[in-house]
Amino acid sequence: MENIQKAAPKEISEGAAPELKNRGLLLTGLIIAMLFGALDGTIVGTAMPRIVGEFGGLGLMTWLTTAYMLTSTVIVPIAGKLADLMGRRVIYVTGLIIFIVASALCGMSQNMTELILFRGLQGLGGGIMMPMAMIIIGDLFTGKQRAKWQGVFGAIFGLSSVIGPQVGGWIVDAWDWRWVFYINLPVGVLAVILISIALPKHKSVGKVKFDVPGIVTMIVGVVSLLLALTFGGSEYAWGSWQIIGLFLLAVVSLVSFVFIESKADEPILPVRLFKNRTFSTINGVGFLMAVGMFGAIMFVPLFMQGIVGISASASGTVMTPLMITMIAASVVSGQLIDKIGVRRQMLIGMIVMAVGFVFLSTMGISTTKLIASSYMVLLGLGMGLVMPILTLALQESFPKSELGVVTSSSQFFRQIGGTFGMTILGAIMNHKSTILLEQNLEPVVKQFPAEVGSPIIDMIHKNPQTLYSSLLSPEALAKLPKELVERLPIIKDALVSSLHQVFIYGLVFVLLGAILTLFVGNIKLSDRKSKKKEDGEDENQVSPNLAH
Repeated sequence: MENIQKAAPKEISEGAAPELKNRGLLLTGLIIAMLFGALDGTIVGTAMPRIVGEFGGLGLMTWLTTAYMLTSTVIVPIAGKLADLMGRRVIYVTGLIIFIVASALCGMSQNMTELILFRGLQGLGGGIMMPMAMIIIGDLFTGKQRAKWQGVFGAIFGLSSVIGPQVGGWIVDAWDWRWVFYINLPVGVLAVILISIALPKHKSVGKVKFDVPGIVTMIVGVVSLLLALTFGGSEYAWGSWQIIGLFLLAVVSLVSFVFIESKADEPILPVRLFKNRTFSTINGVGFLMAVGMFGAIMFVPLFMQGIVGISASASGTVMTPLMITMIAASVVSGQLIDKIGVRRQMLIGMIVMAVGFVFLSTMGISTTKLIASSYMVLLGLGMGLVMPILTLALQESFPKSELGVVTSSSQFFRQIGGTFGMTILGAIMNHKSTILLEQNLEPVVKQFPAEVGSPIIDMIHKNPQTLYSSLLSPEALAKLPKELVERLPIIKDALVSSLHQVFIYGLVFVLLGAILTLFVGNIKLSDRKSKKKEDGEDENQVSPNLAH
């Protein structure tokens, strides 16, 4: 495997982008696969109430999301490395087939346990699919062309977030929740056919070495870490033996992973990559941006429902401007990057996001839906300017022999950042809420009858978010003791102050990301025509990486 360029990041030296007879066919297959893979993440959420209504198992419902998240996150770097070793086509088609089969099994599930297991299998397919599109775009195009296409693919991903809930609701209402999964089958088969035809076959050049110890230690380490972050402070106390044990297992496994990777012939995630400034800083920016982004996506709807008092569907429309602006900015970013450069565009995007968080931290009980939507526009604009170029910058800074592993690393660190953000910001909200509710609500509740006051005090100390959920629907509100209903302003004030704290910490993470962009090298986008003249490359020559 080629070594990393030691000089400052510059144009890649592999020459012009290859020409393919079936490029249009391949791009169509990539777009279809990306759209139906991304849609699945948002469609399924709409069907969950119906699934629980049929199967029961309300306590297991979170595992429908957790199982998918765990497997899709852990497989990303493995898929990227295998794509470099075995070729793009075999890995991509394998991921698509796993996703299709798992979708069919999900639709045929007879109980919650089966559905959770099949969702985990579906996550393996989804985790393979998502980075592969960006890897193949990296093979097909030079830097300036990639900027445009990655903006388009980023827009497709954003579009799925906007239309997913509506499509899911229509499917559930018109047919049955099982069709949320069955709809993947015909679309997935079409994508498999197009990609199988259009992608060149891999030509083996020797025995492929699999880093089995590295794969095992990485899976154990990442899964343990994600489980600890997911269930710490909710299912189990942070100081419980379960959470501490998971963190210890994660540390031991990840330390072992680093040691193994430093010795392996074909490491899954080469340790030496972290010595490269571009690799470390850009993935750091992606991680920090994801922390802040999930802060907005998770907590703004809670603010709008719990404080402003709008319905769940209406709070979803508040998020729509974020997604639409992100889509538009993703497309524009491909045109803009050639004029202002990678580092400057990343910095501008992170600063715009930071401004959005400043405004979020000023929201109060009088905040209207229109004002909140305008803040979402700022956040979407910032994210759209940054997200597509994170992958692009990495692809431009490394040889094509490592395109798979560096491209998948970008998504991997963003997914880890999203999980970290949901956990940390949620813990911050709970901590602040407990302090405020202990000061202002608990003295009042102690005057209630014991059978009324004891459960409320228990919620204050263990999980204030349960108490806040009573603000989210008239049905829940009607079940509250009348003594507590009279004290709702105290709960709302605590929620406002706690969410302000969340947005301020989100702002800190985004500002750290903005500072980190200053350390990104001067990355120039490769130009097709100049590289042809320089390297004398035949227009019809196919990159050895694409011939995978």
